[in-house]
Amino acid sequence: MDLNYDGNLHYNKQLRKEENVPLIQIIDNDISLLIPVKDTLEKQGWMVVANTEAKKAISQYFDLSPDCVIIDQHLQVINGFQLLDELQNHNKQNFVPKIITSQKNDRESRITAYKLGADDFIEKPFDLEELTVRIERLIKRKKKFDHSILLDELTQLYNRKFLVDVFERNIKDLIRTKQFFSLAILDIDHFKQINDTYGHLTGDKVLVTLANFLKKYTRSSDNVFRYGGEEFVILFQNTNQMDVADIVTRLISEFSKVQFEEENKIFSVTFSAGVYSINHPETSMEAALKAADIALYKAKGNGRARVESIHMSPLVLSKKTLFVSVIDDDSIIRTMLMRVLKGMVFNHYDLDIETYEDGLQFFESKRLEEKGEHFLILDGVMPVMDGMEILQRVKKIETRRNIHVVMLTGRKSETDIERALKLGADDYMTKPFSIKELQARIERLIKRMK
Repeated sequence: MDLNYDGNLHYNKQLRKEENVPLIQIIDNDISLLIPVKDTLEKQGWMVVANTEAKKAISQYFDLSPDCVIIDQHLQVINGFQLLDELQNHNKQNFVPKIITSQKNDRESRITAYKLGADDFIEKPFDLEELTVRIERLIKRKKKFDHSILLDELTQLYNRKFLVDVFERNIKDLIRTKQFFSLAILDIDHFKQINDTYGHLTGDKVLVTLANFLKKYTRSSDNVFRYGGEEFVILFQNTNQMDVADIVTRLISEFSKVQFEEENKIFSVTFSAGVYSINHPETSMEAALKAADIALYKAKGNGRARVESIHMSPLVLSKKTLFVSVIDDDSIIRTMLMRVLKGMVFNHYDLDIETYEDGLQFFESKRLEEKGEHFLILDGVMPVMDGMEILQRVKKIETRRNIHVVMLTGRKSETDIERALKLGADDYMTKPFSIKELQARIERLIKRMK
């Protein structure tokens, strides 16, 4: 395997992923086209994930929240129009640009695409430079849209943009009145399992129900925000950390009594929370959120459906363990990836990193029996049980939902890429690639893991 170090053999441990890097999702079963499109878009500095199957694509769409989606009309099992309709019905409250690509350019196909919510329609074969420009235009439209609204359209709660304004206003009040305030981050427990079991429309119902519940049972002086996905933030005015923990504990208890019914099954939902009080005007919103977020993950680790708070630097708190396994027959690559991974720092995870020469050694180690989340970095071609065989075995594991995979493969290995995606790989990277690009890709996937 060849790596392109971009002239820099020294990994910068301070290099961090930029939050605003657009994420593009491509859904197309034509691997010969998917590969060059992915390569071209990644050269723009964008993050790109690719799918060949609709079911996996739908799951990844809701897990990763892309900024633009490219859908081929002629998908198998579920065609592009059906997939577009499903995404649009679920996500009609938010603006996520969607492009339909098609070998047909007839009037009926174009009209159907636009009626179903497509923002653009491009005939195949298309010019890659033109595709890039059209995507860039849609991303700019999305950014303007996101910055123009203060309400989350699904839940009708304030959004992250307004959280910045309210936090700054509270800091000014803290300076003026010396009255501190508290911040709580709430995260629905096992939300992905709800989506997987009952569908994303049911997931939306849960989000809306919790939003309405929080608005009803918090004071008018407090502010409730949808922070993103299944996370909510509450700013409590003039309330200390202990009191907020008691309040949120009661909220968890009361919300757990709410019953949801779907497919003739009744289920209940809980959430976990992390609490942090702000009593110093120098505290930034980022620092407060980080502290509350680490307390939240402490609550998750202690059994969920509970509240945790912190009274000191969040860095002293223990984190969840993410088991990272590098499986590659090249010792140089294993060493380099180990160096990269050891330099990564996450708010919610401590990385437990191991390397293996091949899949047989990996499974003999019983690594996957470790309870918790797993992240695998696989070489596609190895002499003893290669990446594809590993994926096949992983796919049969009941807890595979907790196993996330990045496949490393040759640029022209279309068959390998197609098989990897069908077997459930979350992403792939082709050789040669830069260490910085690999780091950014891994960081983004881990950051979005719940």
